[in-house]
Amino acid sequence: MRIGVLGSGVVGTTLAGGFLTHGHEVMIGSREPGKLQDWARQNRGSRTGTPEETAKFAEVAVLAVKGTAAAAMVRAAGPAHLAGKPVIDATNPIADVPPVDGVLRFFTSLEDSLMERLQTEFPQIRFVKAFNSVGSARMVDPKYAAGRPSMFICGGDQPAKDVVARLLDQFGWDVEDMGGVEAARAIEPLCMLWCIPGFRHNQWTHAFKLLKG
Repeated sequence: MRIGVLGSGVVGTTLAGGFLTHGHEVMIGSREPGKLQDWARQNRGSRTGTPEETAKFAEVAVLAVKGTAAAAMVRAAGPAHLAGKPVIDATNPIADVPPVDGVLRFFTSLEDSLMERLQTEFPQIRFVKAFNSVGSARMVDPKYAAGRPSMFICGGDQPAKDVVARLLDQFGWDVEDMGGVEAARAIEPLCMLWCIPGFRHNQWTHAFKLLKG
């Protein structure tokens, strides 16, 4: 598939590299495409471009920016260019303030989520929440003695979730579909929980697993 990654930080470049490894065509978009030249040279077959060019290229897009910049990135990409396409929402609503005893602070509440805000502002886009509850080091082909970890997803469009589930399976994840967009109110705070061992004990390589009896 043609995968367009909106965001050139660690998460964006990690996922872009993973999609390349798994045989997809990849374009990574940035407001400053020139700064991706070294990355592109190291990742043969990749393309770089502006957010708008990346959105036009994509069959499936990935939104991989700071939560405070998420809506602005979608606007820069052009909502019309993403209309009807699955967009993997890897963002978290992390506030620009320090954590408290290892607990991040969000600019949303438990009655709201960043994904819901994005879906409301851009109703023509088929957002699917994924990749927000694990660190970049284990996003692609995670290996654990206990087996495949769980990736919790949600979204309002089942065919879009099915596409994302197939991609996650390629990446080595067991997919746990939590339902509609409202489930992001529970999935986004998993980022808080995931980060606590990191901030408190410098442990950053764990992942969640849903056990079923």
